[in-house]
Parts: sequence; structure tokens; C-alpha cells
Amino acid sequence: MAQPDTILIIGGRLEALQKAKELGLRVVFLQHKERLLPGQADTADVLLLVDYLDWEVTRPIVRAAHEAYGFTAVMTLVEQATELAGRINDMLGLGGTSFEVARRFHDKLRMREWLHHTGFESVGCAEVTSAQDVRDFAERHGFPVVVKPLDGTASRGVAVIHSPADVEESWAEVTGLRGRADLPMATFYPVDRFIAEEYIDGVEYSAESFSFDGHHVVVSLTGKFHDGCVEMGHALPAILPEDVETAAVAHVVGFLTAMGLTDGVGHTEIKLSSKGPRIIEGHDRVAGDRLLDLVAVTHGFDMERYASGWPMRVLPALADRPEPVLGSVTKWVNGSPGTVVAVEGVDELRAEPGVFAVDVHVSPGDVIEPMADNFGRHVQVLVTADTTAAAIERIDSLMDRVRIVTRPAVG
Repeated sequence: MAQPDTILIIGGRLEALQKAKELGLRVVFLQHKERLLPGQADTADVLLLVDYLDWEVTRPIVRAAHEAYGFTAVMTLVEQATELAGRINDMLGLGGTSFEVARRFHDKLRMREWLHHTGFESVGCAEVTSAQDVRDFAERHGFPVVVKPLDGTASRGVAVIHSPADVEESWAEVTGLRGRADLPMATFYPVDRFIAEEYIDGVEYSAESFSFDGHHVVVSLTGKFHDGCVEMGHALPAILPEDVETAAVAHVVGFLTAMGLTDGVGHTEIKLSSKGPRIIEGHDRVAGDRLLDLVAVTHGFDMERYASGWPMRVLPALADRPEPVLGSVTKWVNGSPGTVVAVEGVDELRAEPGVFAVDVHVSPGDVIEPMADNFGRHVQVLVTADTTAAAIERIDSLMDRVRIVTRPAVG
């Protein structure tokens, strides 16, 4: 017999399980064997530890778990499991996001083709298999050209090619990532196929959203700080004129509708270009870099909690966008290439007023390579203040407090 209080959660962090339990839900937790985190086994009511990237292995296990525990909804907040959640929804008739919609978000070429097909937006895009393909694409659309993995994440393998002279070197660099099992999270985000996209000018933002039976609520627009293609920080809510924000929100809502998303979290990257708002990428999962924690603080809306509570209908739908009550910023501190000797100033920084968190992702003995993607960042600082502008000012005054001491790597 189905248990209406039971949910299947796939992957993610410990807090997602804890919040589901706080809502009174029974949690069946499906986790990949490489990603089980401390506390997750103790928090979940049921733990299924399996290589969930293999559908043929996962399918009978999930079906048996459904028969045994009667979960009535599936939730995931991680990129690598969104298509799996769709497969499970389809197989068991649970509703929720289908595999087709999840695939549409994950496959960047399919997203572009779908948006063109629906008439929502047209941006030049094509799969490329050689440097000559890139040159041919540029002849049709002009330079710059963006080349990136068809289904990648974290800015891995992304190149902005500005001229014909740069094509060969850029193509060799990005395709050199194929088959690299040594890369962080390579099991989940292998690099294989590539697309070329028309370059979109303008400033990039992201929209953190939640959808309720087809009603899309953009909770926050988020500003970004970049170093090349790598995201080095975020500020929310974004500082924008009211009319510009209204146009951006409307474009995101139209995008989510066109993509077929009806329920759950969304993270949409958008540029305010010279031709108007244009979608960069869309995701049916939360943003990284702890933005869901900052949204909870700045807007009083916990996306992680709602991700479990809404599909079980134990939390009410939002009618309108929540008003921000604080501003927040996060930025990253990177060390120089070499072997890490020490990370200094962390405890003192954590004690500073307004500092929400300082997360350290390197340890003594680690070898730092030149930054190539979002996985190559080292210390994240998160700050809150009365306004976003005040938070930016505050974090900029604190960033030199953290020091990553390195020495030249041997060998």
C-alpha cells in the first residue's frame, strides 16, 4: 500500500534529508556509492547505495523499493540525477518532471532546438566534431563563438573563441578533456560531445525559481562575478532597475513554460543582451555555490525544504515573489599554483560580523593547478548585510583576510 508520507530523494547533501524529516516525511534515499556523505545513512529511513548512473542496474532496485516502501514522489537537487528522477517518474506514473523534460534541460543542444521549435527564442547552435566544424559555424554566425560540452557543468570545457586564429588551439584544449578520469566529479560529468553557440553579449544573471503546478515564481535574480568563464561569485538579490528586472523575470517565466517544467526548483542563467533577455542555460535543479542557503536568508524561502515539501503537498504554494529582507554576496579566494602549505585566517574571518560562512576546499598537501573551471576554486566566503550593495562592500573589505600559502610543487 502506498505511503503518502514517503519520498524518494536522489543524491544531494545531508541538509536535504534533514529538512524532509523535519516535515514529517519518511525518506528513501538513493545515493551513488562515490557520494555518500557523513550523516546521510543515519538520517535516511532507507538507504539504497548503487551506481545510479546505470539505469539497467537502478531500475529493478527502485521498482522493488517502491513496492516495499510506497514512495509517492521523487526529488533530486543535483544535475547528475535529474534525468534519473524523470525516468522513475515515468516508470511508476508518479507525475513530476518527466524524463523528456529533464533531458531537454540537461542536453544543451536539445534545449536550443526546442526553444527554436516553440518560437520562444532562437540562438544559433550546432554540434561540432572538429575544428573545421567550429570555423564553419563561425562563418554562419560570426565570432566570438562559444564552444562547450553538450551536457557539461561547472564551466568545464567552455571556451569563447574570438577569431579564426584561436580555433585550433581552443579546440585542442577543450577536446583534451575527453576521457580524463582524473578530473573532479569525472564519474558524473564526463566530457565527450561538444556544441558551438552564437555568442550573446551583455551581463549575465541567474534566476532561482520554484514552480507550483505550472505557476513559476522567480524567487531571486542573482548577479554574477566571472574570471573568464569561471564563476567567482554571486550577489543577490541582483541590483537592477525595476523595469529591467521585470523584463528578465518575464523572460525566465516564459522559458520555464516553454520547456515544460511545471513543478520544483529551477536555476536559469540569462543575459541581458543588446537584443533583449536571452537564455544561456537552464536547469531543473538548484544553483551551486550555496545559493540556496543565501536565498533562504535573503528571501525567507527555503528551496531545499520546498523541494521535498511541495511534491508531498505539506507546504503551500507561493502566490507571488517573496520580498528580500537582506542582501548577500559570495566570492571565492584562490591560491597560487603549487602545493598547499596552510590556509590562514579562516577562523578569524568566520568571527567577523556579517560573515555567513567560510568554506575551505583545499588542505595542506593538496596541489593547486591553474584554475580551469568551477572545480578549481579554493575558499568560499559568504556575507550578508542590509542590502546587496552593503554586502558587496563588506565582502570586498574582508577577502584579503584569507591566505592560501603554497610552495612550488615538486616534479
